Amino acid sequence: MKRSKKSYLLLILPAVAMFSLVMIIPFVLGVYYSFTDWTATVGKAVSFIGLENYFTAFADATFIHSFLVTMQYAIVSIVVTNALAILMAMLVTRKTKLANLYRSGFFIPNLIGGIVLGYLWQFIFNNVLVIIGNTLGLEFLQQSLLANPTVSIYALVIVGSWQYAGYIMMIYVAALQNIPSEVLEASSLDGATGFQRLRHIIFPMVAPAFTISLFLTLVTAFKQFDINFALNMGGPGTTFAGVPVMASELLALNIYQTAFSFNQMGVAQAKSIIFFVVLVVIAIIQVVLTKRREIEA
Repeated sequence: MKRSKKSYLLLILPAVAMFSLVMIIPFVLGVYYSFTDWTATVGKAVSFIGLENYFTAFADATFIHSFLVTMQYAIVSIVVTNALAILMAMLVTRKTKLANLYRSGFFIPNLIGGIVLGYLWQFIFNNVLVIIGNTLGLEFLQQSLLANPTVSIYALVIVGSWQYAGYIMMIYVAALQNIPSEVLEASSLDGATGFQRLRHIIFPMVAPAFTISLFLTLVTAFKQFDINFALNMGGPGTTFAGVPVMASELLALNIYQTAFSFNQMGVAQAKSIIFFVVLVVIAIIQVVLTKRREIEA
């Protein structure tokens, strides 16, 4: 029996209502509050102040520094996470007895919450690696990586990539398993080397997986908060344009601190809207470029 249009509308109504309740309405309210002096204080009237919060955000050196640090983190994290993921995917799709064990082991970090991972790796960076550095005489490990303003962001990359590479690996595994074995066998018979098969057959045929994986790692890198919060709260301290800032404080943590440590809710909302617009623009550019690459491949 053919369902009526009314039945379909009734079926999707709960999902639409829930999506509106948790996504659309908070977003619209956030845009509204970004133009007000809202402080979330009970009983205090909210006044419209135009673009003042946006001017405050752009004049905030900690916000500009966090934006630059987030860009740096995103670029390195995207490269490291996808490189690890494709290598792990190629390992677990080989016909070995331990392939399933490797697959499970690589995926497990993704099941652990970011807060737990942050505290776990904080112990490793502050204690285990320092002990190893002192024992072996490795000078670069004798001080915690989290205490060094120059490399603390890379400590964050290590933890983020360790957590997320297993998830991205599963996307590459699905793509690699869809490559017809006859194609790879024919290339071997024609004398193609491993590198030639990788460059001319495997990479072009998994191009759609690259598009999805790059998009997911891009968005995840920009949204990173829990590991940044638990690992070192964006520290250590340093200076930027003569202003004290936190060396590895990403945008999400900077917005959180603006809202809940300094009670500047309107400014935090303005920063969130700027963050949203920048992320949407970068994500669209990335998808368009990688889609174009898929067509060329």
